[in-house]
Amino acid sequence: MGVKMYGFINELKPVLLMVVAQALYAGLNVLYKLVLYDGMSVNILIAYRFIFASAFMVPLAFFVERKKRPKLTWMTGFQGFLCGIFGGSLGQSIFAESLALTSATFASSMSNLIPALSFIMGAIFGLEMFGIRTLAGKAKVVGVVVSFSGAMIFILCKGPEIKMWSTGINLLQNYDTTVHHRNTNYALGSFLSISNCLSTTIWLLIQAKMGEKYPPYSVTALMCVSASIQATIYAVFVERDWSKWKLGWNIRLLTAIYVGMFPSGVCVTIITWCSAKKGVLFASAFYPLGLVFVAIAGTFFLDEHLNLGSLMGAILIVSGLYCVLWGKNKELKLTSKMPCSKGSRDSAPISSTEATSIKSVQDEVQTPSVIVSIEPVRVNGSKQDI
Repeated sequence: MGVKMYGFINELKPVLLMVVAQALYAGLNVLYKLVLYDGMSVNILIAYRFIFASAFMVPLAFFVERKKRPKLTWMTGFQGFLCGIFGGSLGQSIFAESLALTSATFASSMSNLIPALSFIMGAIFGLEMFGIRTLAGKAKVVGVVVSFSGAMIFILCKGPEIKMWSTGINLLQNYDTTVHHRNTNYALGSFLSISNCLSTTIWLLIQAKMGEKYPPYSVTALMCVSASIQATIYAVFVERDWSKWKLGWNIRLLTAIYVGMFPSGVCVTIITWCSAKKGVLFASAFYPLGLVFVAIAGTFFLDEHLNLGSLMGAILIVSGLYCVLWGKNKELKLTSKMPCSKGSRDSAPISSTEATSIKSVQDEVQTPSVIVSIEPVRVNGSKQDI
């Protein structure tokens, strides 16, 4: 009983960690919105974000993984540099700009493209299995489509308001919102949001590959250091007014510390670990759930209200997420039975008897209810049992 309970908790851990990561990302969206209304430069915000993230992650990675961290190679360093660009300086600058030009809910909703992009690009680069003819593959495809459909319903279908709770708190009431509304540009904001989705997908693929050989805390630390250097150099050239760089005891300092420690530190480490354990699609499948958390945070801190369309969309998002997780779990259980799968970095030439054994497992994937019986086969003139 104890062994089964431990196995259940161990299987549930990646799911719970990804849910926590998306909840922390929802806090990022609210704080980004507040600090942009306060007039802080996006470039300076991104630079401070990764400076604080580096200060938090580098000591943590050094002490936690000092005995199991392999030697840093040029390839690992280059992958960390690319992660710093696509998941850090460039990607987050694009996201912050799209958030400034649109709204927190709109910018979050566009992230629902990430699971579909990750699924397609992961399959192209051999990091994900399409397996469309298997039940697991069909479940993954259906889950991605259902989650995306739920996100669209969440955005487009409003309906009557559902007043389940109201805190009466609106953190934006002290800011001049009319200035922001005059600066909105949904056409440019949409283009930037789609670009951010593509950048995030590329980052997920690179860090998943990087996480195969490098531990998660060190992957995050290397990415944060690279992003902090890139973002700071760019911000220094763009923002020459040094008064804009000052941080007081206000929302700007709180935002820089929060987004540096949690989204850039804790969340990236969680995503890196989960991608290495469960694959890119598993990590990306939770992004639509962030939209639900953003809406809930809006009701608590921005005096926003949920409506019937949001509730229906949220149910579909969670249902689609369940389909993806079920399919991914089924796929991992089936592939774990194979002694050597195609595309594995540990693959080696196999004998004819091993090939027959693998063929039986593949048949089991196609028809799980059929029991495959394997008779002794003749190899090189003699009988051998499999």
